[in-house]
Parts: sequence; C-alpha cells; structure tokens
Amino acid sequence: MGRRKTELKRIENTTSRQVTFSKRRSGLMKKTHELSVLCDAQIGLIVFSNKGKLYEYSSHPMSMGEIIEKYLTATGDCIPVNDNREQMCSELLKLKKETDSLQLSLQCYKGQDLAYVQYDDLAQLEHQLECSLNKVRARKNQLLQRQLDNLQKKDKMLEKENLEMFHWLAGNQVENQHQQVMTELKLVGDQQQQMFMDHFRFFGEQQQLVQPNANTHTGLLYQSLQLNNSFRLQPAQPNLQDPSSSTLALLQSSVIIRKEHSDEACWTLLNTGDTGEKLLVF
Repeated sequence: MGRRKTELKRIENTTSRQVTFSKRRSGLMKKTHELSVLCDAQIGLIVFSNKGKLYEYSSHPMSMGEIIEKYLTATGDCIPVNDNREQMCSELLKLKKETDSLQLSLQCYKGQDLAYVQYDDLAQLEHQLECSLNKVRARKNQLLQRQLDNLQKKDKMLEKENLEMFHWLAGNQVENQHQQVMTELKLVGDQQQQMFMDHFRFFGEQQQLVQPNANTHTGLLYQSLQLNNSFRLQPAQPNLQDPSSSTLALLQSSVIIRKEHSDEACWTLLNTGDTGEKLLVF
C-alpha cells in the first residue's frame, strides 16, 4: 500500500503545527548539511518561525554574514552607505562633552580638582551634598531604628523566657525544700522514737526477762509483780511544811539504779525521806 500524500495547507491545530515545524526544520537542516558536505557547496539557510524566532545554517567555514555579502556581490545589490559623516562627528563631540561634564561633576562630588570651580557652582554643590547627606542620614536612622526594634523584641522574648525559667526553678526549689523538710521531720521523728525506746526499753523488754526461781525471794517478788503488768509510782502525800518531804529533798535522797541487760530482774527500794515509806521500782 502506498504512502498517503499530505495535503499542502496550513495546519489549524497550534500544537500539531509546532510539532510539524520542529520536525521539518530539523530535516531541512540535515538535508542542507548533507548537500554542503557531499557537493562542497556554500549554503546559507535562514528560517523564521511564525513567532519570529530565527534559525540559520551556514556551511563551514563561511559565516552567514560572508554568505550574504557574497550574495549581494553576486546579484549586484549593495547596502547603501551613509555618507553623513559630519552629523556623526557632531554627535560624537556632543557625547564626549557630556562625558567630560559628568566626570567633572563626579570629581566635584568627591572634592577633587575644585580650583577652577566658580562660587555659584560651589554653593549649588554644597546644597546638593547637604540634601544627599540628609537622605543618607535618614536612611541610616531608619535602619538603626529597625535594628533597635528587633533588639527590643529579642530582649522582651529573652526576659519572658528568663521569667518563666525563674518561676519554674522557684517552684522546683519550693518542692525540693518541702520534700527535704518532710524527710528531716521523718528522721527527727524516728530519732525521737528511737531515743524514747532506748530510754524506756524496760517496758519493752519486760516480757523477755527470764523468770527467776519461784523458790527464791526474788522469784516470789517477781510472781507478785506479775499480777499487775503496769506499775505506777504514786508518791505518798508528804507534809508540805516539812522541808525534808519536799520534791527536791525527795529527789536528793532517792537512789536510782539503772536497769542493765541481765537474765534476772533488777529491783531496788527508794528511800522517800523521813516519811519512812518505801517504793519498789522494778
């Protein structure tokens, strides 16, 4: 089946038209290059797209300008030469004067070569410099104020963070102090309880004492004391008018024997003074 012939008319679809242009342009460039190499021909190809984009090809070693110049020479068409040289010279002199004036003004602004500057020019230059200086200072103050505002914001943020940290540390410190006080109170309570137990361990050790022989005098006394587990010292009512029966005299005349650890019960009699009463301490 033969190849279908493409109808030569403008492609309405924009995308299809761009794709066809790209493919056919590449093929045209390839065929031009092959013709230039195979036949040693000097070829210049210029293509503009529908959007005005330029594509060109020139055979090596000539450039597109040389090919165009050779074309114009071969066809007898020459580019018109502008003989208005006087106008070009006047424009060149004018540009040179403007350049010199700008350089002189720049030197004046820098404070250089002021020997030939007139008074009016110097006054005008001073006014311009003052205006420029005011603008520079205003811009500088604006930047400094902006930096100052940023620093103040940072300072407030840091102050807020420090305050929060202070409150956090204060709360932790109060909590730690509370825990420490509770611990110390517990230790003091334990120490006081231990001291109390050490001081009155006779009552705790009463049940651990070895019962003595019931046939002895000590055994009989021990059995009589077992009838009542709690013993209280009830002082007799002494004569308060008698100095010898006062509390101080009672304590001075009392003999206290500390109970030590032993296998037998220890007991003693306390002399209460002139009253003649005897107290048994077990």
